[in-house]
Amino acid sequence: MNQYKQLLALILLVIFSACTKPKTFTESDIHITPKPVSLKLEKGNFKFSKNTQFYVVTEEQKEIAKILIDKFKKAAGLNLITTPNIPTENYIVFKINNDLKKEAYELNVTEDHIEIIASENAGFLYGIETLRQLLPEEIESSKLQSTTEWVIPTLKIKDEPRFSHRGLMLDLSRHFFGKDYILKTIDRLAMHKMNVLHLHLVDDQGWRIEIKKYPKLTEVGAWRVDQEEKAWNSREINDPNEKGTYGGFLTQEELKEIVAYATSKNIEVIPEIEMPAHVSSAIAAYPELSCKAEPIAVPSGGVWPITDIYCPGKETTFEFLENVLTEVMDIFPSKYIHIGGDEATKTNWKTCPHCKKRIQSEGLANVEELQSYMVKRMEKFINSKGKNLIGWDEILEGGLAPEATVMSWRGTKGGKEAAEQGHDVIMTPESHCYLNFYQGPQNEEPKAFNAYTPLNKVYEFDPVVEGMTPEEAKHVLGGQANLWSEFITSDELSEYMLFPRLSALAETLWSPKEARNWSDFSARIPFLFKRFDYLNINYSKSAYLITAKSSVDINTKKVYLTLQNEFPNPDIRYVLGDQDIHNNAIKYNDSIQVDDTTVLKASLFKDNQPVGKVFVDTIKFHKAVGSNITFKKPFNSNYTGDGPLSLVNIIRGSKNFHDGQWQAWLVDDMEAVIDLGDEKEITQITVGTLESQGSGIYYPTAVKVMISNDGKNYQEVGRTVRDYKANPDVKLLNFNIEFKSTKAKYVKVIANNLKETPKGGNTWLFVDEILVN
Repeated sequence: MNQYKQLLALILLVIFSACTKPKTFTESDIHITPKPVSLKLEKGNFKFSKNTQFYVVTEEQKEIAKILIDKFKKAAGLNLITTPNIPTENYIVFKINNDLKKEAYELNVTEDHIEIIASENAGFLYGIETLRQLLPEEIESSKLQSTTEWVIPTLKIKDEPRFSHRGLMLDLSRHFFGKDYILKTIDRLAMHKMNVLHLHLVDDQGWRIEIKKYPKLTEVGAWRVDQEEKAWNSREINDPNEKGTYGGFLTQEELKEIVAYATSKNIEVIPEIEMPAHVSSAIAAYPELSCKAEPIAVPSGGVWPITDIYCPGKETTFEFLENVLTEVMDIFPSKYIHIGGDEATKTNWKTCPHCKKRIQSEGLANVEELQSYMVKRMEKFINSKGKNLIGWDEILEGGLAPEATVMSWRGTKGGKEAAEQGHDVIMTPESHCYLNFYQGPQNEEPKAFNAYTPLNKVYEFDPVVEGMTPEEAKHVLGGQANLWSEFITSDELSEYMLFPRLSALAETLWSPKEARNWSDFSARIPFLFKRFDYLNINYSKSAYLITAKSSVDINTKKVYLTLQNEFPNPDIRYVLGDQDIHNNAIKYNDSIQVDDTTVLKASLFKDNQPVGKVFVDTIKFHKAVGSNITFKKPFNSNYTGDGPLSLVNIIRGSKNFHDGQWQAWLVDDMEAVIDLGDEKEITQITVGTLESQGSGIYYPTAVKVMISNDGKNYQEVGRTVRDYKANPDVKLLNFNIEFKSTKAKYVKVIANNLKETPKGGNTWLFVDEILVN
């Protein structure tokens, strides 16, 4: 019996030893984003337990420690505490080192304790955020994770940002976003070590900040007539007498709360109060601010050109702006005030007697110099309040204000020009930083601005551009992502457009350029996604999506498909027909040849399982493939498709009407005759079309099919009619005309163009394929 007890004790000892064996970490276990400047992994680990304490000496340090304390309480069920007395073991300590830069920190993890070293609270905050990312992703959970081991590796990290300005702009005007979403966004910016939140508070479509001296700015300017059922750029001009019901605004108390919370997260909130353009909402409230002083309504959608702008000829305009900015500056302690300055169409200034008088009295050459006068005058006022002015790169026109900082959005040229003149610059080029652009194939994505900025392109961003001298580069403060909200109608959609592209931008602005590597970042992304899942962030998985490029050999009537996605050396697999992609997938190595109607399914694979949404494409061969096709009126020279036979080449177009597969007619109807070569039995004609009303593209109002055997005498066999309907989305639609089986050599298809939009503009008709079956 004693031998049995001894054996049992030995077995339990072995099991216990195995269970308590220290976890061994490798560098592949560390997934910090943005990547630190330096990281040295050491042997051993630190384990968090119910006895772990935070040694803090200030209230600010206590608040920073609370970030992790709150997470441990929810995810681990551990009630960790702060203490003013340094413990003997198992503790985290904040140490001050005044030699470190403002946002720099060092993180030393030993088996016994953790040191976060910084000169200011910003560094302690970023040290905590890094410590958070060393912990298992389950730390982000709001529910107890009872099986997780709360262990991190022993290591030494030295870290500091490459750029001082690491920002995000949220457009609250085109669609309104409230306080709660902004507070959540601040948390996410801090998690990514970003330190600027730029709030676009004013634009044509809504005034979003309470100004007590001018109550009509929110009583009138914050609300527009609800036309959300229509495409942004096809919405009608509103009657100034019709009360707006769609919109909202932030009170001064709400904004002060946002600013205070952001400050605790080392985030500067920069307000943008547009001038002289993008201010229809202000003019709707106070028409006298414009040159014509005529009543207008807050627009419900796109405005172009922007002619309803402030009148710089009137002294009352400057009085208004100074009063507004005085209240704004009382709310926002930021170093900067952003005044916009972009896209002003100065037509009214040229004829306005007040503007003419100002140009003459100030000795100005033209309206461009009048805008420069306005910017310089406002800069003097802003400077007098101890603030600096920022404007979009248009403020360069007519001469730049002396101390102004330029935010370069039309590429980087304006930023480089400003740096050459000795001005500070924040780079935010459309090409890499506009997160309102599509990030994946348009067919798979929610509606966005018609341009393409995938995750890997954001990661290529560098604020210091080629050709800059070292002295010019010193003027580059950093960069910023912009999320314009014409098509962003909800918090969830805003999150989808921001993440993970904001994660990529954060790394480009924080990490050393030489440390950045797309393959390495790609490997860390899945772990970041796990955190997003626990945090209930509605992030995009578009980077996983497979995209296909198609080409056709008309002579052999074969289609060749090439597959790709954003990641380096992706494991793409596919099946054809009704095969199951989970069990029968073929590894993709080279273009896929298809010579008959089939369905292609493809996906990125990881650990032998599909990742993300499966790509599905139906390739339909039909009886008119490669047939001669002629048109009564030729297609527009801007949209020629894939050549003369584009409408009978099998390849279908996407929601991106610039993809090279669409032929289009402006105002004209499409009338096409297909010569099948000889008589064929046919029963159906399908016409593939696109609608994007905001771009002036509309479905045909009717499609008619006629057949003939001699090419002269035609008989109608079917038609379909579709009346105009308002449509805010981009959609594809097949018009199917079925008829009794009959033989024909020639097929004539007539698709009727809507010709005129409800607003009075010309309409486009887009067609990608005419299928004959």
